[in-house]
Amino acid sequence: MSDPGSGPERTSLDDGWPDAEADGSYEATARVVDPRGGDRERVVEAALRPRRLAEFPGQPRVRDQLGLLLEAARRRGTPPDHVLLSGPPGLGKTTLAMIIAAELEQPIRVTSGPAIQHAGDLASVLSSLAEGEVLFLDEIHRMSRAAEEMLYLAMEDFRVDVIVGKGPGATAIPLELPPFTVVGATTRSGLLPAPLRDRFGFTGHLDFYATADLVTILERSARLLGVASEPDGVAEIARRARGTPRIANRLLRRVRDWAQIHGADVVDLAAAREALALFDVDERGLDRLDRAVLEALCRRFGGGPVGVANLAVAVGEEADTVETVAEPFLVREGFVVRTPRGRAATPAAWAHLGLAAPAGGTAYLASMLPLDEAGEADAGGRFGG
Repeated sequence: MSDPGSGPERTSLDDGWPDAEADGSYEATARVVDPRGGDRERVVEAALRPRRLAEFPGQPRVRDQLGLLLEAARRRGTPPDHVLLSGPPGLGKTTLAMIIAAELEQPIRVTSGPAIQHAGDLASVLSSLAEGEVLFLDEIHRMSRAAEEMLYLAMEDFRVDVIVGKGPGATAIPLELPPFTVVGATTRSGLLPAPLRDRFGFTGHLDFYATADLVTILERSARLLGVASEPDGVAEIARRARGTPRIANRLLRRVRDWAQIHGADVVDLAAAREALALFDVDERGLDRLDRAVLEALCRRFGGGPVGVANLAVAVGEEADTVETVAEPFLVREGFVVRTPRGRAATPAAWAHLGLAAPAGGTAYLASMLPLDEAGEADAGGRFGG
């Protein structure tokens, strides 16, 4: 793979058909709009992600803030403050961590919260860091409590205490660490303990991308993949990508596959519409599972409210899948609201399915209290909030 900064923007990567073939899960393969990525997906992303902050599209606020932080650190000749990146999956947190290391011209050590379940695991990683190195902790909220407490001291004082022995004879040996930078990424910032959050000098939250930014990303990805594209075809993919670059790039590859199989060899509007129809991605970015949830909610339960467990049984999925995979997008798009009595369909959901909303449905929904992110009734909330 060539470096985009040193040669033509082209890669010979050919990922074939299924993105989720590595993990063999039907759900991952069927849901082409799932923002989570498997091992195969990460390989493809690595070839497409930008290398420098100036190349990073979208997220202008976070990009400008990070640029200021890194430039100030370079001028001082010291590592920057620790960085915490939060936001839904697929928005570029890992890419930004790689960019931070590249901008600092330092190596990066990559690990994840689930991989660090004991303090000794973290101690072995920290003790091998070089001065100025970047330590990227993905899904940092899933670290064990013992590892979190060790990380507090390492981030603040660049020191860890290694316990030697057991029982009354145990001895704590302080181990000095060279200055380094922790970049943490999380999709659930509310699960981070306050002492850990407070030790990050900069916190950036990534929002969903505008369609124009996704068009820029797709045009660059098409060049890297050597795919001929037309503006209307790229724009059609961007509109259905749910504001997520990972989904946009995946849809681009599926449209490319369709175009190659049908002899077009160009991503135009017709190819985009035919391919996305084949993969059950409609004009609003909803897929089979999303529409199944809306169909069940409106046709079987009269628009709700209905509990997520009953809704999951109706669509033949696990409750956790409905709640964490389908529901966030449906709520964000205004198709579903979460109320103290369960999930309820909005007039937009009925209209999207081509159905007539029941009389008084809007007034009924407006009287319901939406749930906050923790699933509790929000007495100060408003309909659609």
